[in-house]
Amino acid sequence: MNPERSAVVTGVGAVTPSGLTAPALWASVRAGRSGITRLPPELSGSGPVQVGGVIRGFAAPGDLPTPLIRHLTPMQQWAIAAADEAMTSAGATQGPDLPWGPHAVQVIVATGSGPVDAVLHADAALRRRGPRAVPPGLSVFGTADAVAGVLSRRYGLLGQTHAVAAACASGAVAIGEGMRRIRHGYADAVLVVGVDDCLGPLHLAAHANLRSVVTGFADDPAAASRPFDRARRGFVMSQGAAAVLLEAGDLAAERAARPVATVAGFGATGDAHHATAPDPAAVGATRAIEDCLTDAGVAASEIDHVNTHGTGTVLGDDAELVALRRALGRRAAAVPLTATKSTTGHLLGAAGVVEAVIAAMSLRDQSLPPTINLSDPADGWDFVRDTERSHPVRTILSTSFGFGGHNAALLLAGPD
Repeated sequence: MNPERSAVVTGVGAVTPSGLTAPALWASVRAGRSGITRLPPELSGSGPVQVGGVIRGFAAPGDLPTPLIRHLTPMQQWAIAAADEAMTSAGATQGPDLPWGPHAVQVIVATGSGPVDAVLHADAALRRRGPRAVPPGLSVFGTADAVAGVLSRRYGLLGQTHAVAAACASGAVAIGEGMRRIRHGYADAVLVVGVDDCLGPLHLAAHANLRSVVTGFADDPAAASRPFDRARRGFVMSQGAAAVLLEAGDLAAERAARPVATVAGFGATGDAHHATAPDPAAVGATRAIEDCLTDAGVAASEIDHVNTHGTGTVLGDDAELVALRRALGRRAAAVPLTATKSTTGHLLGAAGVVEAVIAAMSLRDQSLPPTINLSDPADGWDFVRDTERSHPVRTILSTSFGFGGHNAALLLAGPD
């Protein structure tokens, strides 16, 4: 690991189709339980996409003021709940008793599309009743960074506050940037929240026309997400949020916090290849992984596990295996791989944070979660299939790739 200040994960939170808290998410994923269900008509519309990962049973944090709740979309409320869980699990409370100076704490929100619902509802109001019906709060709460501002006010955090968008790599990029800010002394702590909700008729229709998402499986939704299986048909879209609190390792030790992981490395590149299709030679993806390992000071031979991006698209899964083979070299076939989107579905801009939470839990419990629905995998790889695997794990590579050629890789290590 580089000699600069370390960035440790001291708190995690989640609101996902696989669980409304981080422990519930981890219990579901490690048990191989699918969070994918048949979509209600208001989400599927009249289009061909019938399955997805839906948030059910969620209640907004009880201390959110009613006027604020009226302004916030459901996805923004999920983000706040996930952030609250991360802060609470790290032992950080609201108000003046934060364990760090408020100017030294930053907030980064990762999202691919921002609060889509707010814009759609405002547009519908405009069309039905004219300009006077458009809520003025759209200018404040209808933006990608809106929830970052809410969280800043909620916790009294006075450091840099903004949003990051890099398609499906957004979450990993946000964590990597947070780690860099701690490492180089720009922050003592960074609250990173990933959130997205494109699970509606408009975006599902767009992805169906692009042929990137699964259609069918209405009678067996749990079987729809099939990363790395030869019969895969595309990804399954999910909605949700996840959060991690990153903290300077020395300050965490001073306050006797109990980190669950260290963010030891980060690499990010662009493909410069195609708007949606990955580079089949995986040049950029390979470089992102290599840069991540170099940043962490970790050799390819020291990687114990990979939580893959593994969405279930034909081209994307193939390109990822090319990148892993090139970056990990001769040992690639011996490294256990997991594609947790087989159980959670794809949370788009939030996916990288969800998978960082899962990786942290893997490090804590020394257990690799399974890939489900992997009946006919590619040859020459050690996929963790069907059931969790107890396995000594000190380092986990977590990969994230997105439309537009975004490539990102994180290296999480044990907190010691």
